[in-house]
Amino acid sequence: TGIGAATVSALAADNLSVALHYSNSKAAAIKLADQLKSNGAKVEIFQADLTQKGSAEDLVKNVTGKLGAIDILINNAGLMSDESITKMSDELWDEAINLNLSVAFKLIRATADQMVLNKWGRIINVSSQVALTGSANHAHYAAAKAGLLGLTYSAAKEFGASGVTVNAVLPGRIETNMIAQRSDERMDEWLKQTPLARLGKAEEIASMIAFLVSEKASYVTGAAINVNGGLVMG
Repeated sequence: TGIGAATVSALAADNLSVALHYSNSKAAAIKLADQLKSNGAKVEIFQADLTQKGSAEDLVKNVTGKLGAIDILINNAGLMSDESITKMSDELWDEAINLNLSVAFKLIRATADQMVLNKWGRIINVSSQVALTGSANHAHYAAAKAGLLGLTYSAAKEFGASGVTVNAVLPGRIETNMIAQRSDERMDEWLKQTPLARLGKAEEIASMIAFLVSEKASYVTGAAINVNGGLVMG
């Protein structure tokens, strides 16, 4: 859903074979895949709870068995809940770090060797503006997304000589289900803080991802690209 669905649609429109992973949203995944297939796209869906041990490796094996070697990886998992640092449980902290950071690491670990062997690959990590700014009551999410930047920079240096680029996209406030849960007052405050005075669209994030995986971005690696309407600059 949201950025994930928009990204799948954008990559399919560029005639790429796409593996669409979902954890719980089976109906939405099937609906999207069927819609894209009706337009001639090659899309296969795969279910996995990637927070479970060994699941990332199993998913990669399943995708490879059906679609062939993976040469583009988009890490787009995101889970954010509200809790203060002093009241946050170990379980909530660990859950956020696991899903928002550790899963990305495990998928990179499981796919990078083949990309290096093929001398070509693209890895995109979807981080967040809060990786740069922090966010009250979201320390677990901000820390995980900031960790994703460190992972991006390290992987870019490790795999660059083999033709594998690794970049991060940092969305601002995007029209997604996560944002829709916020109050009208909070929404008004956000819009006043954003120079473009509107929320972003999932398709705008997807367009940046589609650019970064294309040959047009072949000399871009180790970049953390803000797509946030000017909310965070630099």
